[in-house]
Amino acid sequence: MNNALEDSALHLPMKERAHLALKLLESLDTLDEAEFDRLWGDESARRVASGAAAIPGDVVAEKARALLR
Repeated sequence: MNNALEDSALHLPMKERAHLALKLLESLDTLDEAEFDRLWGDESARRVASGAAAIPGDVVAEKARALLR
């Protein structure tokens, strides 16, 4: 990232930083499904390579449902 841009953004008043953060987060919602899948695939591979346990989605969903009961 451009350090000058980052530095400028970090020196904005809090309200302007919050507005910029919201705009940046909203801009991430424009990913198409293929790009979203590619990014999650990359992240999944990174987590497995780091030694994180791979837990199947249905197992996670069942645990979440049990916590909500």
